[in-house]
Amino acid sequence: MHVAEILDTKGYSVVTLKPNNTLADAAHLLVDRGIGTVVVTSGDDIILGILSERDIVRAVSKLGASALDAQISEHMTKAVKTVVKSDRVRSLMERMTEGRFRHMPVVENGRLCGIISIGDVVKSRLGELEAEASAMRDYIASA
Repeated sequence: MHVAEILDTKGYSVVTLKPNNTLADAAHLLVDRGIGTVVVTSGDDIILGILSERDIVRAVSKLGASALDAQISEHMTKAVKTVVKSDRVRSLMERMTEGRFRHMPVVENGRLCGIISIGDVVKSRLGELEAEASAMRDYIASA
């Protein structure tokens, strides 16, 4: 299975913010959308960074409540690891595990085109396992 197959099922929309938005803006958006990460872009689908709930918690732990007034650019991860639609999901799982990432942006021609979460990967894998089990049951029943 490839990354594109997951995106075809879940959709290609990605929640983004600009680097000059505040951590408070990001926190409100994450809560409103029920997500754990926002991709930081320049507005033209060029990835500048990624900001997760963990990043916000670390900033508040270090700086107190005033951290929420800070710009996202001060606390985002700038060295963003990405995948492409043709990457295999197994490879994506390995990279997410090794890097301890829960979200990876998907790029095409250098531009953001989707995002994959660990939940998306698990859901996809469970679907594959259920299909395999069903095929095996059908095979045994027909033997």
